[in-house]
Amino acid sequence: MESLISVDKVKIKPGFEKRYRCLCGDDYDNFIKYSLAFIKRSLRVNTLKITVEEAKMRLNDKGWRLEQIPWCKEGFWIEHDTGRRDIGNTTEHALGYIYVQEAASMIPPMVLEPKPGDTVLDMCASPGSKSSQIAAMMKNTGILVCNDYKGDRAKPLGINLQRVGATNSIVTMSNGQRIKGREFDKILVDAPCSGTGTIRTSLKTLLIWNERSITNLSVPQKQLLDKAFNLLKQGGVLVYSTCSLEPEENEGIVSYLLEKYPNAKTLPITLDIKRGETVTEFEDKTYHEGVKNTLRIWPQDNNTEGFFVAKIQKN
Repeated sequence: MESLISVDKVKIKPGFEKRYRCLCGDDYDNFIKYSLAFIKRSLRVNTLKITVEEAKMRLNDKGWRLEQIPWCKEGFWIEHDTGRRDIGNTTEHALGYIYVQEAASMIPPMVLEPKPGDTVLDMCASPGSKSSQIAAMMKNTGILVCNDYKGDRAKPLGINLQRVGATNSIVTMSNGQRIKGREFDKILVDAPCSGTGTIRTSLKTLLIWNERSITNLSVPQKQLLDKAFNLLKQGGVLVYSTCSLEPEENEGIVSYLLEKYPNAKTLPITLDIKRGETVTEFEDKTYHEGVKNTLRIWPQDNNTEGFFVAKIQKN
């Protein structure tokens, strides 16, 4: 595992270290080591345009070596015979045959399990990695509403959906809390967050971390999840995810929803993936017992980004 930067060259804020030593326990040093290491490149084959086998053959012929990602049959870690990393410069990427996507980012759509013919909302969709994955899982049938809140985020979303050939998608621009309209079978809320699971791809996340921003972010996260639950059909499924490792943004948000709505229920997540222990209490708060069904992934668990995923059903 190649280091991104030496640990002794990074100034870690005392508040961050205190918090994460509490969350990680004896695994704190391992967490920091992985957070400061280069991440393996990965991609997802876009089955709207090409089969997995055809894509593998094309890439193999050009020196790319693919390793299966256990939790997504279309997902692969990749390396090149010459050490190249610019998979985004390939013809296959330009044609929309593949989508460069971090391995942990593929988890929320796999947990959501959209089916052909469903009506689905991706509430915070830009730049479109999960939306395009959902469209492929729906086989371009049903309706997929891909929303984001401002124009400079909607632009790459629309471009990426066109590139992969997602013809069942509608791009909308609205604050997620204000979305109105029909009820949905499935909803994904990949919420804006502090991004503490993405230090290895964005070192500035570690540098700008502060507790106040976590508190501030938890307010719109609760609002987005609350709104999504009210847009969900009876019996429908909602997935809440973040690339944060902060309990206040993850288990705390899910606990809020479970306590507010007696008809909200978390469902077990059974993917083939190593996972960390769910946080059931943090500082002075004890969370709803339903958070035990959620999925918390640390960078050191699967050599990916850190991620959090919850699967919620409306009964």
